Amino acid sequence: MNNLALSLLNAEDLTALINARHQDVFSVLGIHKHPTENGLIVRAFLPEALSVEVIDCKTNQCVAALSLVDTAGLFEGKLGRRRNVFTYRLRVCYKNDTLLIDDPYQFPSLLNQDDLYLFCEGTHEHVYQWMGSHQITFNKVSGTHFVVWAPEATRVSVVGDFNFWDGRHHVMRKHIAAGVWEIFIPNIPMNSAYKYEILDANGHIQPLKADPYAVSMQHPPETASKVIATKPYQWQDTQWMQTRASSINHYHGPVSIYEVHLGSWRRNHQDGHSELHNKYLTYRELAEQLIPYVLDMGFTHLQLMPVSEYPFDGSWGYQPVGLFAPTSRFGNAEDFKYFVDCCHQAGLGLLLDWVPGHFPTDAYGTGKFDGSCLYEHQDLRKGFHPDWQTLIYNYGRAEVQSYLISNAIYWLDQFHIDGLRVDAVASMLYLDYSREDGEWLPNHHGGRENLEAINLLQQVNSRAYFNYPGVMMIAEESTAWPGVSQPVDNGGLGFGFKWNMGWMNDTLSYMKRDPIHRSHHHNEMTFSLVYSFSENFVLPISHDEVVHGKGSLLTKMPGDEWQKFANLRAYYGFMWTHPGKKLLFMGCEFAQWNEWNHDQSLDWHLLNDDHQNKHRGVQQLIKDLNHCYRNIPSLYELDCDSSGFQWLDSQNSEQSILIYLRQGKEGSAPNFSCCKFNTNNV
Repeated sequence: MNNLALSLLNAEDLTALINARHQDVFSVLGIHKHPTENGLIVRAFLPEALSVEVIDCKTNQCVAALSLVDTAGLFEGKLGRRRNVFTYRLRVCYKNDTLLIDDPYQFPSLLNQDDLYLFCEGTHEHVYQWMGSHQITFNKVSGTHFVVWAPEATRVSVVGDFNFWDGRHHVMRKHIAAGVWEIFIPNIPMNSAYKYEILDANGHIQPLKADPYAVSMQHPPETASKVIATKPYQWQDTQWMQTRASSINHYHGPVSIYEVHLGSWRRNHQDGHSELHNKYLTYRELAEQLIPYVLDMGFTHLQLMPVSEYPFDGSWGYQPVGLFAPTSRFGNAEDFKYFVDCCHQAGLGLLLDWVPGHFPTDAYGTGKFDGSCLYEHQDLRKGFHPDWQTLIYNYGRAEVQSYLISNAIYWLDQFHIDGLRVDAVASMLYLDYSREDGEWLPNHHGGRENLEAINLLQQVNSRAYFNYPGVMMIAEESTAWPGVSQPVDNGGLGFGFKWNMGWMNDTLSYMKRDPIHRSHHHNEMTFSLVYSFSENFVLPISHDEVVHGKGSLLTKMPGDEWQKFANLRAYYGFMWTHPGKKLLFMGCEFAQWNEWNHDQSLDWHLLNDDHQNKHRGVQQLIKDLNHCYRNIPSLYELDCDSSGFQWLDSQNSEQSILIYLRQGKEGSAPNFSCCKFNTNNV
């Protein structure tokens, strides 16, 4: 039998279609006017099918039986005397089953042209509302709308549990001007795994790619995106959100942050007798255990290390692949919203680490997404980070700007997050960051500043503060870059706060020294006051200070055990009275001996075995410091104003004594606090 003679397609279209290389599959599959006669035809490509019938959705009657016109699975047939397009289903008979399916190729484009324009312009702030996979109903048909950006691809297909991971089944429609592909597939089962099969510009199949806009992904080491229900969460934090919006100035309020890695704060069943031994707590279990603990300790905010889905536990989340997907290690997106909701109902703010500075090279990720350097720079001198062996976003590409701006807004919008701590800002600002001469490219002025990254950070901060008054945008920035926490319209980057890395490095260097040598390094404790009010600072004792062989805070301290604890207590007293908001990493609050290990729980047993009350004493000190800090306005009201600090004695290096005055706003009670710090006799 001559199959080709039975089809109305020409040989070129037929060959391209059955080989999944047709450039416009919607022009040939689905329902169309007959090319030579009056009436309509339906064409379907269904590999392995034995027969196909067209069923009118309105009458449930069979309209036509399609003919097999190619043994690869192409069916085609005229719809009798029908002249008008109608909604139909296909009754498909396979060897062992018969299915009734809604043909995805009968549906028109569902994209909004204004959305595409703003996305390509780099100004779209809510791309997540339509990019990725979304449950929708169109013409009374329920299904999933898939949208992905892949401008250099010659074919993109959705593959997954629902189509045998076969790229011939659901080839997408391309919007050529925007480089965006879409398809509406009816009746996709919830929690189905999916990826994109992409042919590059030369027709080569790429490794299957996860969805850059997926809101749910499989639990690592599995790597697929997931189709999930999008029912609205019933938030119970209205009072918190209203109060936050009206209390927009954190500079004059107490901010004490407890930094947490969710996977290792505490693990299940530490007794070791359960099959759940050393398993993660879920978001809901963390709501029950972590939130009351943080409140009892007197902290005002939680800060979570990155929760965007990431493949490698050892990256702690700082090499994310699914920027829009809360990690499945601890539950689903609704579980995470519940956790945030519980924080707010308890009066606790929640900050997230956000990582726009780099992303990993995993084959299923966004690197070389459509075969080209789409999200990253092609030139490795701008597109590859030598320290972390990761890719760097092309901040100058408009669609990448929309992607990153939308991701920042996504966490504030969809999850009610109270602010973002932006990771590795210095690596974004400097084109020569961690590079030798000849390994970097200057900007168009010949300088080392990454002008495109600067613009992106300014846009993210401006839009975050505009849309969500009361949030906190915090920069982890370790250089002397001017104006990090100054408004954009004053030439700044627009952050609300900046981590004071200089204070942290200097003071820890001082505290490590034997007290007999400290008199020669007195300036390490006083130098921070030279620049303390040049930015709005957070004093960070973060996870970075207790990993990679650095030891715990306690083991940094000199002397015997008693002296170590005494030094640490003195240091905390200095930290809580020094200008700047506070941040302390988990485990430091009870003086853990071991440095942090992301693969296990904190050493909570130290508190149970603490017969001399050393660890419990430090824990009680942090609690007392937090409550004093929150109750004494002079310790926080003018944190970012030089009028809030006065030296009474900064020169007593021989006795290692510092005496200073903290002042609050006029009318505050108490209006001032006198602080004395002595490390000579601890």
